[in-house]
Amino acid sequence: MKSAVSSSLLNFKNLLIPNPRRRRLTSLTSVFLPKLSLNSITNHTALNLLPSSATSGLRFISSSSMESSFKPEQARVPSALPLPAPPLTKFNMGLCQLSVTTDKKRNISHAKDAIEEAASKGAKLVLLSEMWNTPYTKGSFRVFAEDVDAGGDASPSTAMLSEVSKRLKITIIGGSIPEKSGSRLYNTCCVFGSDGELKAKHRKIHLFDIDIPGKITYMESRTFTPGETPTVVDTDVGRIGIGICYDIRFQELAMMYAARGAHLLCYPGAFNMTTGPLHWELLQRARATDNQLYVATCSSARDYGYCYVAWGHSSLVGPFGEIIATTEHEEAIIIAEIDYSFLEQRRSNLPLNKQRRGDLYQLVDIQRLNKQMNAAEVVHVEM
Repeated sequence: MKSAVSSSLLNFKNLLIPNPRRRRLTSLTSVFLPKLSLNSITNHTALNLLPSSATSGLRFISSSSMESSFKPEQARVPSALPLPAPPLTKFNMGLCQLSVTTDKKRNISHAKDAIEEAASKGAKLVLLSEMWNTPYTKGSFRVFAEDVDAGGDASPSTAMLSEVSKRLKITIIGGSIPEKSGSRLYNTCCVFGSDGELKAKHRKIHLFDIDIPGKITYMESRTFTPGETPTVVDTDVGRIGIGICYDIRFQELAMMYAARGAHLLCYPGAFNMTTGPLHWELLQRARATDNQLYVATCSSARDYGYCYVAWGHSSLVGPFGEIIATTEHEEAIIIAEIDYSFLEQRRSNLPLNKQRRGDLYQLVDIQRLNKQMNAAEVVHVEM
């Protein structure tokens, strides 16, 4: 058993650190070349002076050979998954940028009405904002927190999302709410399928700790516990990667989601009046452009009556970094079309996946790698 496990680990180590001695050598045909003086060779005539056997050998040094030596497939460990065929190629998405009050029942009812309006306008996927059921204040989070796992009366926000998604037969990315689990609080996004079932639960991985003197100081880590698991979920409208607000700043997470075959990344958020004008649109377009997929964000509407003021500007961004739809800071319901056929088109225009330098850098998906290692160990032990 020990030798089997060691062998498995060694194989994965070789994936992470490829042995340079194992690199494929370009084969050149062995030929005799005529004796040439340097003066007789110019950029225009050199290849014409070589015999055909020599030039045929040199043709092995092609763009495809270079791509092979660059090892683009090793730039992602494990290797990137192919983009899956989505259940729908084209559909409408709704972004619900809503105001939030200190009345939780009102917030839930207001979100329900907005989701129903979006669905009535043809949306098959609806995205809510970060902390849509509670004011974005430390004093409110624990008071408004819900036990998502218990469900029912212990989590009226998710109970509403489940009921509406099933009744309207749509997929809902439920923004985020404060989730209580034992003594801990999480900033949690719940995804509900068109059957009303909870498809995934993403706990915010990167907590918003920021200190810009004279502008804003906020330490989310003093209230919430960070999540431990990246979230990619297959839905009736495609494979979706989930992040919450500050998660969008970390390109590694988006790159990982792309390598897992995501068609769309959804980020419920609540950027503030300091970082919002500078970074909100920039980050959305960067994540979409770098990974050649769709990015959707949803903020709460701006309210100067609270100490934390949201920037707003919910948006849908296409795989070429183009702004497909956006809004200002007031309440709004955005309906925009997603067409997944553009994913392959843009990846053909700019074939980044074939041009990565796996011989120089790698992105390691620890979660997927561990699963593969565990599966390999089981197979070796059984044998």
